[in-house]
Amino acid sequence: MSGAGDPPAIDVRGVSFSFSPREGPRAVLDRVDFVVGGRDFVGIIGPNGGGKTTLVRIILGLLDPQEGSVRVLGAPPRAARRSVGYVPQRASINLAAPASVLDVVLMGRLGRSSWGWRFPRSDREAALASLALTGTAELAQRPLASLSGGQRQRVLIARALCADARLLILDEPTAGVDAEAERDLTELLHRLNERMPIVIVTHDIGFVASEVGSVLCLNRRGSVHRPQEVTGETLAAMYGGSVRMIGHDGCGGGHGVHVHAHGHADREPPGARGAAP
Repeated sequence: MSGAGDPPAIDVRGVSFSFSPREGPRAVLDRVDFVVGGRDFVGIIGPNGGGKTTLVRIILGLLDPQEGSVRVLGAPPRAARRSVGYVPQRASINLAAPASVLDVVLMGRLGRSSWGWRFPRSDREAALASLALTGTAELAQRPLASLSGGQRQRVLIARALCADARLLILDEPTAGVDAEAERDLTELLHRLNERMPIVIVTHDIGFVASEVGSVLCLNRRGSVHRPQEVTGETLAAMYGGSVRMIGHDGCGGGHGVHVHAHGHADREPPGARGAAP
């Protein structure tokens, strides 16, 4: 449990970033301020190319800002990386590999043991505890490829938690899952939020409006709002007016409203893409 005197989980102050000096130091992020407290549940929304991916990479210590400062759990991002559980939108796991769910979750312990590829009992106990916490303990011996999308996502969350995470960051966690799986994931995230702060990058405005405690609207510059303040007018201003609200109640989604807008992914040169921890 974090106390009143503990530092913020994430403290981003005046952060600016560019992949190319010729574009100026604020081409991708422009003096962004962003603070996440010890039990916050925060959503990050914004258009493609608005800087969401870049901001996450800076928080994870994979990129350094040209301006400003970042502290994660009271430390520089690289020093805090092992205490951050990250669940990417597209996990780089070979589903054809003969690995069980337990094997996948144990990957979260890599780098913490001197035993090489032979995990000690303490690592296996941590992996089993993470599976239990995410409601997937009964799947431990099944191959990952045999799971549904919702089950697979909960296993990936277990892998992130297995690293003794004190902060959880997820990229589009409800993308590609059906309505029932989305409800299960939402309930799981709220339970986990009782233990740690959670940050979610998403295009699901329905999720943001009904589930998170605060919202960072990011399009190079950032502004923090309460969910009820994220209106159509707010979104039009952030997305430059090119916004379509897409309902999908009949297409498997749970919250029913996504934003689609014109834009490009965060621009970066070859080799700039770092691997998530």
